[in-house]
Amino acid sequence: MRRVGRAKKFSQSTIDSLGGKIFTYGSFTLGVHGPESDIDTLIVAPKSITQADFFAIWPPTFKEMSEAELITEFNPVPDAFVPIIKFEYNGVPIDLIFASLPSQSTIPKDMELDDLNMLRGLDQQAMRSVNGTRVARELLELVPQPKSFRHALRAIKMWAKQRAIYGFVYGFPGGIAWVIMVARICQLYPFACGATIIAKFFNLMYKWNWPRPIMLKEVESSGPLNLPTWNPAHNHTDRSHLMPIITPAYPSMCATHSVTQSTLKIMLGEFQRADEIIGAIQAGKKSWADLFQRHTFFTQDYKYYLSVVATATTKDAHDSFHGLVGSKVRSLAKSIEENVSGGPKARTYVQGFERVHQCANDEEIERVRQGILDYEVKEGQASQKDGGNSNGDVKTIYTMTFYIGLKLPEGQLLFFLLILYYAC
Repeated sequence: MRRVGRAKKFSQSTIDSLGGKIFTYGSFTLGVHGPESDIDTLIVAPKSITQADFFAIWPPTFKEMSEAELITEFNPVPDAFVPIIKFEYNGVPIDLIFASLPSQSTIPKDMELDDLNMLRGLDQQAMRSVNGTRVARELLELVPQPKSFRHALRAIKMWAKQRAIYGFVYGFPGGIAWVIMVARICQLYPFACGATIIAKFFNLMYKWNWPRPIMLKEVESSGPLNLPTWNPAHNHTDRSHLMPIITPAYPSMCATHSVTQSTLKIMLGEFQRADEIIGAIQAGKKSWADLFQRHTFFTQDYKYYLSVVATATTKDAHDSFHGLVGSKVRSLAKSIEENVSGGPKARTYVQGFERVHQCANDEEIERVRQGILDYEVKEGQASQKDGGNSNGDVKTIYTMTFYIGLKLPEGQLLFFLLILYYAC
């Protein structure tokens, strides 16, 4: 804040009073983070500090004030749905977002985000950023027994990741959606222990009458700021949501608008499978380990796979580019289902596979772009000659590969490949 103030030639008294504050949200705030969890973090700034200032000033400031060897990844994504800087510091992954409050000239140290007047003037993008913190705090107030809630939520999140159905970008519920679903079961069974909540969760989610929404409280349709809230009766977009899971804090939003017909069907199948396993566990025929068995996406589920390879010649470009490609892969899978005749089923895997390659010439680079792994090396062994040319220098190529599993009608593989070829 001080550096931006000096760059904008504010008076010293104004610079001294700007202030700023850091909030956390997500699994860290809820107390269910684990060794591999990101710490979701929000920086709140006064109105004179803009998002453009943040992306221009914060990265060099952070790098200047840190030991370089402690920053192992640094990826600003200003064009994301919610602009974010993803980085890893001293082995801890952090997702950092920013919000400038148009109603605030200064940010005092004791400021909280409970006062709705602080939301005045925020656009939808900034509102989503600020609401993460507000939702997390309100969730904890709406859950009858936080200890049982945390036990159950940890198990459900681990189960969803093991079954490859965790990830908003890929058409499945993201972190906050799973939190709200578990919290609703806790409300319905306020005195249940963690194991009972897990059992009730799968049974109810499988039988739930979608698109009936899951809500922790009634949506405030007319708050003091008259902000748009989730309302399928008046909004066509809200009416199209297949698996609406609604955030509790005003203004309420749908946390699962990326869910498609295909991903919903996959989830219902997983809920049914889990419910049957829970029944077998209660009957003494299976163990809890059976519930958490890893998915079979790459071994049994599909006969064909479509790979999308994002390629870059520098680490910085790679960090920026693969995020953009990953955000488009779900749209590709959805487009295949909707626009290719014969009704193929396309499911995106919920994470990409990062690789490093070393190539001696343009021919090898082109093979890497086609998905060939002959030149792959471990990242620590990669040459640092990024930007080398093809006159004999070894050139390091970075890739992130995303996979779409395909179920095609019998005899339609060649037809599908021809359509895909001409579409590209």
